[in-house]
Amino acid sequence: MLDLSSTIVVLITAILVLIFKSEIKNYHKTLLFFDAIGLGFFTVVGIQTGIEFEMNPVICVALGIITACFGGVIRDVSLSNIPLVFQKEIYATTCIFGGLIFFILLKLNAPIMVSKVSCLVSVVLFRLLSVKFNLHLPTNLKLNKTKS
Repeated sequence: MLDLSSTIVVLITAILVLIFKSEIKNYHKTLLFFDAIGLGFFTVVGIQTGIEFEMNPVICVALGIITACFGGVIRDVSLSNIPLVFQKEIYATTCIFGGLIFFILLKLNAPIMVSKVSCLVSVVLFRLLSVKFNLHLPTNLKLNKTKS
């Protein structure tokens, strides 16, 4: 049977965020922390789903990225913000890093739970450290054109 409890929790949370969006903006650091945790959890969920369907590890990591990042995209669009994944923030890159950790540990015959927890922790730490130290992905370089 299909369990809809997670879907109901997400929908209720989304509605509450929309209702209390002005108050939520005052809790930037707290939201950033929980966003990083959500990014890690959903990366693991996406990877795990790919593994259950016996997909290639690259596809599993891609599923982890999509699962993790597009929840944030929906949240940001609902709040009329530019999604973090479309900015120069290190966001999807943390999911790639976590996915690599996950499959490296599996290749080294680590228990699956160790791989999952390591993936989660690495995504959360990488995301929080990138924000703390203001690390960003490179942006488009503007080349100066000389007139001939």
